[in-house]
Amino acid sequence: MIAADCPDRPAARLCAVDADGRTRHLPRAALATLLSPGDLVVANDAATLPASLSGLHAASGGPIEVRLAGWVAPGDPTRFAAIVFGAGDHRIRTEDRPAPPSLSAGDHLSLGPLNAVVERRLGHPRLVRLRFLGRREDILAGLARHGRPIQYAHVPEPLALWDVWTCIAAAPVAFEPPSAGFVLDWTLLAAWRRRGIDFATLTHAAGISSTGDPALDRRLPFDEPYRIPERTAAAIARTKAKGGRIVAIGTTVVRALEAAAEADGTIRAGDGIATNRIGPGTRLRVADAILTGMHQPGESHFELLRAFAPDKVLDGLSAALATEGYRGHEFGDVMLLERQAREAGSIATACVA
Repeated sequence: MIAADCPDRPAARLCAVDADGRTRHLPRAALATLLSPGDLVVANDAATLPASLSGLHAASGGPIEVRLAGWVAPGDPTRFAAIVFGAGDHRIRTEDRPAPPSLSAGDHLSLGPLNAVVERRLGHPRLVRLRFLGRREDILAGLARHGRPIQYAHVPEPLALWDVWTCIAAAPVAFEPPSAGFVLDWTLLAAWRRRGIDFATLTHAAGISSTGDPALDRRLPFDEPYRIPERTAAAIARTKAKGGRIVAIGTTVVRALEAAAEADGTIRAGDGIATNRIGPGTRLRVADAILTGMHQPGESHFELLRAFAPDKVLDGLSAALATEGYRGHEFGDVMLLERQAREAGSIATACVA
């Protein structure tokens, strides 16, 4: 059970701020009525890998936790970028986790039924490239048996793998859940369809969201592979041609769409690697609005929001959300932020809580 669905959590609400500055606090179910006929919602259908692996550093015998953080080659389960911690587990705040034993190229790691070797460090004592030893099928089976979802201290109860899969989860390529997608359920999707709001998906390998180290966090997000189906690219073209809006469910969708966009906003279908960093200087070519979680200034996710709205709007919004007690992480509170016209300075914002 994801945190947003726990029965002891407060009922989700919807805070809406329209283009005229009018603010409304509504049930989250009102999200079904916020979009307009002709809009297209695009969501990330990536399922989440069991990317946290506990084990031992062979040379020192010291306990470690390996968090897989990125693909070296998309779809190749033998090599990953990984963040390595010392003793402890997710109940300790990430920033308080001890460092791992000193890691060097050639070090072997024993991770339950899996064995891996450090190929090299990636510019930081905690960030390495790992190669798993053995056959592809054995590596995948070992991940399934021994791995657990990456999680953080704000949810102390251990999560099962299905707790971090959205209702549309498909290919298991994400290292952490594309958590904005937790707002989706079949009732909402059916309501959108009845109102003439289209829905499409892409697959983006959502990466790790926090490393516990400020220097490493400044390198986020890492390069992330994505796949955009032909039907999704065609749906975006139809929507744009008819004057509808493209509503991205989460930062990963924005990143994939903008990485795949031509200068005129046309989307290239197929596979790619998102190397882009989206921020206040980015002119968005595809996404007209984003539905996302509550992010804090300084986080890479918050930096992406600065492409949708100026700082004065986001600063005021952050203060209002804090005053109203909106919940961060995957606790059911999300924000719908419409892209602001740079010239006019108007904005429509909605925060789903």
